[in-house]
Amino acid sequence: PGPRVERAAAMAPRLQLEKAAWRWTETVPPEAVAQEHIEAAYRVGLEPCQRGACRRNCRGNPNCLVGIGEHVWLGEIDENSFHNIDDPNCERRKKNAFVGLTNLGATCYVNTFLQMWFLNLELRQALYLCPSAHREYAAGEGIPKDKDYEPQTICEHLQYLFALLQNSKRRYIDPSGFVKALGLDTGQQQDAQEFSKLFMSLLEDTLSKQKNPDVRNIVQKQFCGEYAYVTVCNQCGRESKLVSKFYELELNIQGHKQLTDCITEFLKEEKLEGDNRYFCETCQSKQNATRKIRLLSLPCTLNLQLMRFVSLGIHFLPSFCLDLRRPITIAFLPDGVYVYELSAVLIHRGVSAYSGHYIAHVKDPQTGEWYKFNDEDIEKMEGKKLQLGIEEDLAEPSKAQTRKPKCGKGTHCSRNAYMLVYRLQTREKSLTVEVPAFLQELVERDNCKFEEWCNEMAEMRKQSVARGKIKHEEVKELYKRLPAEAGSPYDFISLEWLQKWLDESTPPKPIDNTACLCSHGKLHPDKIPIMKRISEYVADFFYRRYGGGPRLNVKALCKDCVVERCRILRLKNQLNEDYKTVTNLLKITVKGNDGFWVGKASLRSWRQLALEQLNEQDEDAEHSNGKMNGNAQNKDESNEEKREEEEELNFNEDIVCPHGDLCISENDRRVVSKEAWEKLKQYFPKAPEFPNNKECCSQCKILEREGEENEALHKMMASEQKTSLQNLFHDKCRPCLGSWPQETDELYIVSQFFVEEWRKFVRRPTRCSPVSSVGNSALLCPHGGLMFTYASMTKEDSKLIALIWPSEWERIQKLFVVDHVIKITRTQAAGADPESALYVSEPQLCPECREGLLCQQQRDLREYAQATIYIHKVVDNKKVMKDAAPELNVSSSEAEEEREENKPEGEQDPDFNQANGGAKRQKVSHQNYVTYQKQGIRRSTRHRKVRGEKALLVSANQTLKELKIQIMHAFSVAPFDQNLSIEGKILSDDTATLGSLGVIPESVILLKADEPIADYAAMDDVMQGEGGNAGKVFGVRGRLLALGVLVAKDWVGFGLER
Repeated sequence: PGPRVERAAAMAPRLQLEKAAWRWTETVPPEAVAQEHIEAAYRVGLEPCQRGACRRNCRGNPNCLVGIGEHVWLGEIDENSFHNIDDPNCERRKKNAFVGLTNLGATCYVNTFLQMWFLNLELRQALYLCPSAHREYAAGEGIPKDKDYEPQTICEHLQYLFALLQNSKRRYIDPSGFVKALGLDTGQQQDAQEFSKLFMSLLEDTLSKQKNPDVRNIVQKQFCGEYAYVTVCNQCGRESKLVSKFYELELNIQGHKQLTDCITEFLKEEKLEGDNRYFCETCQSKQNATRKIRLLSLPCTLNLQLMRFVSLGIHFLPSFCLDLRRPITIAFLPDGVYVYELSAVLIHRGVSAYSGHYIAHVKDPQTGEWYKFNDEDIEKMEGKKLQLGIEEDLAEPSKAQTRKPKCGKGTHCSRNAYMLVYRLQTREKSLTVEVPAFLQELVERDNCKFEEWCNEMAEMRKQSVARGKIKHEEVKELYKRLPAEAGSPYDFISLEWLQKWLDESTPPKPIDNTACLCSHGKLHPDKIPIMKRISEYVADFFYRRYGGGPRLNVKALCKDCVVERCRILRLKNQLNEDYKTVTNLLKITVKGNDGFWVGKASLRSWRQLALEQLNEQDEDAEHSNGKMNGNAQNKDESNEEKREEEEELNFNEDIVCPHGDLCISENDRRVVSKEAWEKLKQYFPKAPEFPNNKECCSQCKILEREGEENEALHKMMASEQKTSLQNLFHDKCRPCLGSWPQETDELYIVSQFFVEEWRKFVRRPTRCSPVSSVGNSALLCPHGGLMFTYASMTKEDSKLIALIWPSEWERIQKLFVVDHVIKITRTQAAGADPESALYVSEPQLCPECREGLLCQQQRDLREYAQATIYIHKVVDNKKVMKDAAPELNVSSSEAEEEREENKPEGEQDPDFNQANGGAKRQKVSHQNYVTYQKQGIRRSTRHRKVRGEKALLVSANQTLKELKIQIMHAFSVAPFDQNLSIEGKILSDDTATLGSLGVIPESVILLKADEPIADYAAMDDVMQGEGGNAGKVFGVRGRLLALGVLVAKDWVGFGLER
């Protein structure tokens, strides 16, 4: 047999190639191994595969060089495949096009408003007029070259964003600085309507500090209007008004098809009759009345919010028609008629306000052309007409689609429009807004960076193409000469390295063949599947170009490894024959004393043990040099573990007793013949040998007798103890400190741990060790004093102790060794009230250790991470306004006053007072042995959630403000509308940590949300009592001013659900 055997199996699967490489060992002994056998083991003679003959590379054939990544380089290659860099000019802004905004994850709703506000020329001009907070800019010193511009305020962020949107060369810009300044979560979409409201309130307050009136009043002039809720008594004609500002009108679109119908419903008169009659101050009685909204003033930009989402998050999708043939006309007193034209339509696609996607259709005020803004992508509409419908018909919850109504000429129907923006018609020409000099300088600096980036990308593309062409020619030339011809010098090289050389994305590192070496420093035969045989010419080129080593040429074929493998394979073949022989010998009955004892478990697995022993020898030869795969230490450790396991399973050691002699159990062993034993000894020469006349271990016999006697003794002890302390064992008729038994004035105490261990022994005396002593030292402090008070032993510490009757105590002292006697004595005068009794413990309570333990408990309760607390939302008894005037937002100043009134008298430091309230007990380890609990603190058990309650994960070092943000996302209640309390204590200090406020794991915090006033009469009273000041706190988000203005750096996450 020679190499021709392997050639015949060249196309065989990998396992067949493995067998064919060593088939010659069946006839060749180890001492007769020659060079041809070594080459057969290394598969040198296998025929190389031709291109197209293999679907994938043949791992078992080192001469197969097909499917290693060469197909990419053979043939013509497009230049663009040499790089993965997109054309930088694709990121360049087109001529006369607008600039897009990057969607940072879930910030598309922010992008729509930014684009709409940018195209409000009056607002953009006012923002440009705001002075910069940087002194060097205000002084005209220019922009320092050594540092980047970082806006500090909301106005500065908007200035910079608008300047980039106006003059940037980029196709889209990144608004992350603006989003970060507002503290928005880029991964969570917020309600766009709430974002608009709150941001306008913030911007208005920020600009109100400006000296320039055109800047200071821009938000009110552009977006703020005023209306009044007017109630007229039918009896006396008395008219009461409640004036409120608005930044947008919220229109109900359910049941309507036209915008004018929605406005008519918004302004329609409502009759107050029957149970809903109005209490008239003039008539001093309830009277029939009418109520309506009266528009007092309208802004230049009128925002109309279409109420597409109703309660419970149900998506309401009516088809809605927008008549664009003529502007809308709104008539009201005293100023006459206002005419508005459509300037923007905001589109939302999704089933709730907190999911889906937002886009905007905005009209260019200078050209009258419509554009569709979709984050980075901006599309110009054909002509000068609005085109809705492209964004429509998103997959809806139900399969049945509502029929789309027919729209007349100039009319558009939309399922997804949620906000319409109208501009007051004027005859004035549109503004021409110029970017201020310092902002233009910032824009030019950014444009320069963009140009540099474009040039860098272009140069990188050029260099990648040049390198790719060189590599292409190199690979085509070398691949032709890669196969090693028969009889020519050759080298073995790693297949992984070859694949990396052919992979253009990963530059090859120096060649490293150390992982393929055997214990003799040569190529290991088992590593052939991950190696390839190449010509010496190509190998010389690789080592010159990339370096590395060691080189594995024909001298690296290891004869020692081949000889050893030959020996082991022949032994494995012999093992199969011997297994059959031993199986037949075991069927023969052994007579006389010629047999040997063998463990039954060893007989069942002797073949596997012998095979593992041979494999272990093979592995030892493979890993003895410690160089395999660079993981010598780990492999040595695994081999040691394997050897330890095998040592436990050594042949015939299953019948060796702990004393090294024959075990006494005859069920674990059997007698085999002398012939069978000699066969087994050939494979296990060190196995313990026991002739069948061998006596069992004498020490084991003695121990067996003693064990039987001990079991009988333990059963007797358990029976006696159970009879003596039967009630204690069954936990019946136990005394209780809470209701002291009248028949005795003394009770004794033992550890509950002792009782539980003693019960285990009594139940299973043969399996559990007997309890010999009562260890009461665990209940005492180091000074010998008791660690529990009488009150704590009746409550939380009752599970740590067991009460003993005096009669039981006498028996316990006889049965067990007691280290410390602990008892409680009741003293009471004759005829006195039982409640006046005194209880004295022996030994007495140690106050110092008890106090120290409680203090340690409290400290530990303030240190926790990722613990669960529960927020329970309570609903006020007042009737919530549902069908009243739309969106009347009431100030929460009353809630603030109520919180102030509820504060404890004499409270000076809220943090200090709250730190002592609402504490809850947690287990603390005492230095002796036992875990004690603080007196009067509720035991922590599994909390059962109730309706209206949610669980949150918090940490002790988390601030109350951060908790409010979590509550906001869980309950959709704004932080400034949250009134939190725990066990009657108001939580008001946003900067305090939860640990200092007494919030501990499993705590329940009550949440009460501020709600609008439901009674119109009450609102009238507020108006009359407060005069003109009341209007400041009514209106859209007026409570922002009542609670204190929010500064941008402190405004974390303001897109809130109402």
